[in-house]
Amino acid sequence: MSHRRSALRHASIVAHREEVPLLNASEVTVAYNGALALNDISFKVENGERIAVVGPNGAGKSTLFKVIDGVLSPTSGKVQVAGHAPGGHICIAYLPQRSEVDWRFPVTVADVVMMGRYGQLGFFARPGREDRDRVRQALAMVGMDALARRQIAALSGGQQQRMFIARALAQEAELILMDEPLAGLDMPAQEQIMAILDQLREQRVTVMVATHDLNSAAEHFDRLMLLKARMIGIGRPWEVLTSEHLSEAYGGHLRLVETEEGLFVLQDTCCGGGH
Repeated sequence: MSHRRSALRHASIVAHREEVPLLNASEVTVAYNGALALNDISFKVENGERIAVVGPNGAGKSTLFKVIDGVLSPTSGKVQVAGHAPGGHICIAYLPQRSEVDWRFPVTVADVVMMGRYGQLGFFARPGREDRDRVRQALAMVGMDALARRQIAALSGGQQQRMFIARALAQEAELILMDEPLAGLDMPAQEQIMAILDQLREQRVTVMVATHDLNSAAEHFDRLMLLKARMIGIGRPWEVLTSEHLSEAYGGHLRLVETEEGLFVLQDTCCGGGH
């Protein structure tokens, strides 16, 4: 099963410092070939928060997640998870975009979820009863226990995302990074994912989600982070989704509409007929 980060990478158990934020990014800058993907990003995240990272294509959302996950080192600045550098943390789970995964790889749902236990086991130890129990519990929580033996190629988009969440649960992750988990899913599948995130909130699991859906982000997340290489805004949805911020991030392609239920973000479109 191939994607950017090997699911078999061994991680170690790092002692957390309880007196510091779970995640602390300080002046993080990442440059590729002289171009800035992230420019001087600083923020803190506390245990149990649910944060949506939004911004246009190329804004640096995936790059930020790679830095937090420890697979990409910043050009300058630093990230700390529970007071330590992110590399080697078993408590961080990264859920890739579905397009990054080779779904033809011949493994079952249970096989993928068991990969979440490898950080606890090391490379050469065999899973024991506790590991198998963790996998069963994780699959049950996301409603996938009946599909444990199904080949991953036979899953729907929503089932694929729930499988990855189950892998994070089996890993006992405390910080879950989800890259566009709702992209391409129908409304019932999206609602299933959000219901699972509600359960994670009750367990004090911290979740950061990269998404293009500003309205869903505003409705379901505690805070929004609006990026366009640099931090345009971070805070409550109504503090971040202002006309000024949207114009800076997206140009003139988005506008705010006030409804009885609050502010709604619309994308302006145009065509040759002027409609």
